Amino acid sequence: MVDRAVPAEGPPTTAVVGSPPASRVTTSRWRDPRLAVGLAVVAACTLLGSRLLASADDTVGVWAARGPVVEGQRLGADDLIRHQVRFEEQRDADRYLSAADPLPPDAVARHDVGAGELVPRAAVAGAGASLTEVPLSLDSDAVPTTLRVGSSVDVWVTPTGRLAGPRAPGARARRVLDDVAVLAAPQAGSSLGPTATRQVIVGVPESGVGQLPADLAALGSGDVLLTVRR
Repeated sequence: MVDRAVPAEGPPTTAVVGSPPASRVTTSRWRDPRLAVGLAVVAACTLLGSRLLASADDTVGVWAARGPVVEGQRLGADDLIRHQVRFEEQRDADRYLSAADPLPPDAVARHDVGAGELVPRAAVAGAGASLTEVPLSLDSDAVPTTLRVGSSVDVWVTPTGRLAGPRAPGARARRVLDDVAVLAAPQAGSSLGPTATRQVIVGVPESGVGQLPADLAALGSGDVLLTVRR
């Protein structure tokens, strides 16, 4: 008997050929134009926001009249409303009641203030440092037409008045009062017609009271002229 070789049982062997891996095109995220545009937009918004915040810091809070204020009226917190205002110079802001300071309990209006108008310090008695009222008698044409209560003015004397005598060669005007507030400026004239003179009352701060006798003598030595500060 001849033995025949019997093949071993099992699944048939099949040769498997592996497929090559898929290749993908990779692009660096930092080179994506959309990312560059987004960064530019964020930077622009940040710059704009910083400028807006910087401009907002340039404003200061001052008090304005909530409604009409009449002369002699006692003022309280309910009569005022806060406004944020941008001033070119600090001395312009100092002319008005600062909302950062409490209103004096004895504050009284020196003159009428319209609704919504900023309240000058000179228009409120008891606000800020005490002032000495000095009346000035001027020719009507020596008062600027823009003058109003609360204006800051310089008071000059020109050596051309009757008491000054003949003008000396090289004589010049002299500034007697520097940066004083106008407390009252009644309009010149009456029902009979305009007058040639006008009275203006200015407030001299306490620091200038000691010099006041010499200043008054100087004011009587010539013609008085006002210049308004802006």
